Amino acid sequence: MTGGKAGPEGKTGKGLLLYGGPTSPYVRKVQVMAIEAGLGLIAMIQASSTPVESALPAVAAVNPLGKVPALVTPSGEALFDSRVITRWLDAYAGSGFYPQGDALWPVLTLEALADGILDAALLMVYEARLRPEESRFTPWIEGQWLKIARALDLVEAARLSDLQGGLTAGQIALGVALGYVDFRLAARDWRAGRPGLAAWEAGFAARPSMLETVPKG
Repeated sequence: MTGGKAGPEGKTGKGLLLYGGPTSPYVRKVQVMAIEAGLGLIAMIQASSTPVESALPAVAAVNPLGKVPALVTPSGEALFDSRVITRWLDAYAGSGFYPQGDALWPVLTLEALADGILDAALLMVYEARLRPEESRFTPWIEGQWLKIARALDLVEAARLSDLQGGLTAGQIALGVALGYVDFRLAARDWRAGRPGLAAWEAGFAARPSMLETVPKG
């Protein structure tokens, strides 16, 4: 669906087309950004991909890497990956979730940290879902979790201040990343020993944009 109130620049999501699936955290990040920017949910062509799937022709036509999300703009331009799309949406709507000047760098760093959490979590999920049980490499899986744990420890110890104040693209990325860890790796209990981050996430997860995009499946 499209719609929603117009963004700060008077723009809406009309004319935008997103390729992706309802359980992809990167697709969710794009949709949360669009809602927060006042564009509403972007119309979506259902598509998914994994490292062992051939790309659907429709996806490969807009992103030769065969990955989602991919966004087609009103002018027909195809954009990917999620960080490019969220940056474009922010500029398109004039929402200011990527600040100007020196304030930009902490936001980009937090966004990169969140996307790194997602990358590691997805690799853990793929290892369990796509590789035969007898071939799974437990030390490699635990190595991915160690990356996630270190990233979350850093936020808890030194970057909680980045989660205060006005909404940023980095906060959106982190909120979605934590949601995905809950969705696919809940048994890992990432909240243990991280009360500050857990409290922030509880508030962020209650935002309408997050509730509207909760993954199913």
